[in-house]
Amino acid sequence: MAEKITKRDINYSEWYNDLVIQSGLAENSAVRGCMVIKPHGWAIWENMKSILDKKFKDTGHVNASFPLLIPKSFLEQEEGHAEGFAKECAVVTHYRLKTHPDKKGKLIVDPESRLEEELIIRPTSETIIWNCYRGWIQSYRDLPILINQWANVMRWEMRTRLFLRTAEFHWQEGHTAHATQEEAVEETLKMLDVYADFMENYMAVPVIKGVKTANERFAGALDTYCVEAMMQDGKALQAGTSHFLGQNFAKAFDVKFLNKEGKLEYAWATSWGVSTRMMGALIMAHSDDDGLVIPPRLAPLHVVIVPIFKNAEQLAAITEKADAIIKELKALNIIVKFDDSDTAKPGWKFAEYELKGVPVRVAMGMRDVENNTVEIARRDTKEKTTVANENLGAYIQDLLEKIQQNMYDKALAFRTANTFVIDTWDAFTAQIEKGGFIYAHWDGTSETEDKIKELTKATIRCIPMDGVEEAGTCVYSGKPSNKRVLFARAY
Repeated sequence: MAEKITKRDINYSEWYNDLVIQSGLAENSAVRGCMVIKPHGWAIWENMKSILDKKFKDTGHVNASFPLLIPKSFLEQEEGHAEGFAKECAVVTHYRLKTHPDKKGKLIVDPESRLEEELIIRPTSETIIWNCYRGWIQSYRDLPILINQWANVMRWEMRTRLFLRTAEFHWQEGHTAHATQEEAVEETLKMLDVYADFMENYMAVPVIKGVKTANERFAGALDTYCVEAMMQDGKALQAGTSHFLGQNFAKAFDVKFLNKEGKLEYAWATSWGVSTRMMGALIMAHSDDDGLVIPPRLAPLHVVIVPIFKNAEQLAAITEKADAIIKELKALNIIVKFDDSDTAKPGWKFAEYELKGVPVRVAMGMRDVENNTVEIARRDTKEKTTVANENLGAYIQDLLEKIQQNMYDKALAFRTANTFVIDTWDAFTAQIEKGGFIYAHWDGTSETEDKIKELTKATIRCIPMDGVEEAGTCVYSGKPSNKRVLFARAY
């Protein structure tokens, strides 16, 4: 199976596409730029959703659902928002098709079915949600509103790649309203921390938290905060964003409230979201030429037990031993599968579960039954160990935690080894061709930012939040700078 996957060092892009398809995560659909997420891929996404959903609720948020279709006039009410999304909008203009009069069965648009107002398939939901908030918010007592929505959205991308950039994708979008600027900023940063915690402690992907430059902000935001991760080819991937929207949307939709002093004031807003793009990050941060490597805390299946037998009598003896192990593992909330199918040989099964990224594989033959042992293989390092059955559940539980930590440590070590502090333009242009993260000074102007992107295809991924004041000169213009920013080529 792994022979169908292009090697990473030959063509990283093809490796990624091959792996997504061959491992059964997703495939392209009949609709240009849209994908079918298959059961294995959806199971991982469901695990991501359930963990994040609990984190959102633990921080006081509730879920709701808003319409898929947004009146075009809503999008136009916030100027920056409209300009930012105009080229990506899919527009519904008619509500009916009809059969051509010649009765050849050709479907054509009924000219009488044109909508009075065109509708936008949501690229994001700020506008329709803030139109609702206008009716929900009258007083400071109605605030804060802390709402999240799990949904699919549409952005008409011209160049697509499974999970990383598709016309339709799944995500969550939080939309909150607050009485003060301070509360809104606190919310923005709180949700950024939620994302960073999830990515590091569940996805095993180290991230850098930062604020976007004005060029890279979300359309309609005053500040956009992000978490940036490094993939195995040295490119950056923006894994999630949290936006401080100020009062822009409240003013656009006339959302006012009476404050404690009895004065009318516009509400303060945030929005924040992560999407199925995280699936792409998970794949590219950890996987290898033999298939997926999935962190145990997100794996749909933690352990697979593969019996090695020649006849029904041997299978019965192995099954009896396996049943006791399965019971022990399930009591520890470890998800386990016993694959006793006779449609494939053990070697094929080993390769299949390796391709799908199951963290732990247990092999059991008659010798193991006699010795009261099993052979355990780790997916992350491919190490094999013979282990006694006694206290096997605790051993595997500990091993899963070790795998989780090892995956994070490996990704962090890779990022550290491929992060560079650079002060000259020649060194910058040489290193960016090799990949990696570059910390360099920038003079703070959009003109310099645009020129660097034009010349090198590198963008300012973020202004790191843990950055320190440091006098220097811009790597391109030579003008004064007081802080380094993070440059990289990115997905």
